[in-house]
Amino acid sequence: MRIFMHLLKNSNPKIEYYSRFSPSPLSIKQFLEFGRDNACEKTSYMFLRKELPVRLANTMREVNLLPDKLLSQPSVRLVQKWYMQSFVELLDYENRKPEDPHVLNDFLELLIEIRNRHNDVVPTMAQGVIEYKEKFGFDPFISSNIQYFLDRFYTNRISFRMLINQHTLIFGNDTNPAHPKHIGSIDPTCNVAEVVSDAYDTAKMLCEKYYLAAPELKIEEFNMKHPKRPIQVVYVPSHLFHMLFELFKNSMRATVELHENGNEGLPPVKAKVTLGKEDLSVKISDRGGGVPLRKIDRLFNYMYSTAPTPSLEPGAVPLAGFGYGLPISRLYARYFQGDLKLYSMEGVGTDAVIYLKALSSESFERLPVFNKSAWRHYKTSPEADDWSNPSKEPRDASKSKYKANR
Repeated sequence: MRIFMHLLKNSNPKIEYYSRFSPSPLSIKQFLEFGRDNACEKTSYMFLRKELPVRLANTMREVNLLPDKLLSQPSVRLVQKWYMQSFVELLDYENRKPEDPHVLNDFLELLIEIRNRHNDVVPTMAQGVIEYKEKFGFDPFISSNIQYFLDRFYTNRISFRMLINQHTLIFGNDTNPAHPKHIGSIDPTCNVAEVVSDAYDTAKMLCEKYYLAAPELKIEEFNMKHPKRPIQVVYVPSHLFHMLFELFKNSMRATVELHENGNEGLPPVKAKVTLGKEDLSVKISDRGGGVPLRKIDRLFNYMYSTAPTPSLEPGAVPLAGFGYGLPISRLYARYFQGDLKLYSMEGVGTDAVIYLKALSSESFERLPVFNKSAWRHYKTSPEADDWSNPSKEPRDASKSKYKANR
């Protein structure tokens, strides 16, 4: 802890300096064109040695606006320590010239080390929120601030890893021989139906492991641009897989739990992939009984998870039990200007729709910026609701003192 406080004290001026800069959002098209046509390690180095500290500093300044009681939790302090260490290590390259033969290789190895250090940021921060909730309970205003922060914090992390992965995959020895046409983590001709099938197969294995059964999958494609041709898009397959795997996992669990004792077997989960002029959409539909409208928003709330605290041991299913699958998946969709929405009919089932930009030139990173607007969000006091709220119990009009005379 003394080392952390020493680092914090010495680095605060630098954090403040870099946080004055706004992150520079890139589009998928820019990522692709640089990696395919103009891949220059020196150029990438010069960009990242400033952009990575800027993105780290923006989120580190925002962390400090969280309630002190949350910041004091051991897991949150550990995450802060990781971020501080990575920031300090990146500062070592602030003035190092790329012409030095050792600089580029050292920088690449550092990025891999930083990426590995941050592997468990999501579950560790989730553990910190659980620690806070167990000690201090649930406060609606603080919950709103934590929701706002975690959406921005995890989006920043997605972007941070995207930059690191592009550099290490293009200029390192991380290239996946199974995907030789990928430009870093981007597939220029990502076959969406294939990713849907891969995510389904992985979720099916998990479902069969726990329930000894799993619903079948039916896929349809509607290609408005090129009818009868498979739908392809320039995208990051790992991001799409992450979203689809989460949706299939939820649909399968709901379907099996509702129909496992029925006589008609398990109704299939349906996937519909469509490509229009602006949007590429993937809809996952199930007949798992649906979710009440009242609970839909809670499914995206980090503070509402009621599952038992999961194990952080290696090999555990990612995010299992934290209730973070859906909100993190929505952040992946929104990261490149898309979205993820749920439409549910209680008693029937749920439709989950992933919206992505059809054009890579419109798929710009959506990045959080630390500024006065963000600061005010944490400092503004909660105001009284200006809409009526129903009481928990129905009102008994017969007991009203204003009861009409008969």
